[in-house]
Amino acid sequence: MDQIIQVVADVLLGAGALGAAVYCIVLARRLKRFNNLENGVGGAVAVLSAQVDDMTKTLDQARKAAAHSSQSLTALTDRAEDSARKLELMMASLHDLPDLPSAGAAGDAPAEDLEDAAWTAVEAQADADDADAPRFATRRHSNERAGA
Repeated sequence: MDQIIQVVADVLLGAGALGAAVYCIVLARRLKRFNNLENGVGGAVAVLSAQVDDMTKTLDQARKAAAHSSQSLTALTDRAEDSARKLELMMASLHDLPDLPSAGAAGDAPAEDLEDAAWTAVEAQADADDADAPRFATRRHSNERAGA
């Protein structure tokens, strides 16, 4: 009887070992399919990793472009503010100029000649008032004066 029990125990032990071997084979095949770079999760992980790298590079480029755009915009804003200050100063200085006579009052004289006459009158008045006072004259008039 001891021999029968021993044989049954050996058969059960062999069956258990065979079952464990089959289980290991099945698991090994599943693991190979799971890690397959073309169809399995390993491939999906590899693709996602590459996409993360690409997105990181794109994000870095976008940050650099945004920083450059911010610097350019700041510089342009500063230039615009400087120009606005200059324009305000010019507009304020226009209030000091005399009124020009209307074009219809002088007959057939072109408006440019009337403007030149007004500038000349302002310059003559400035010469009479103070020789060191700043003068406002057109470029054309200054060029004519320098050439004459």
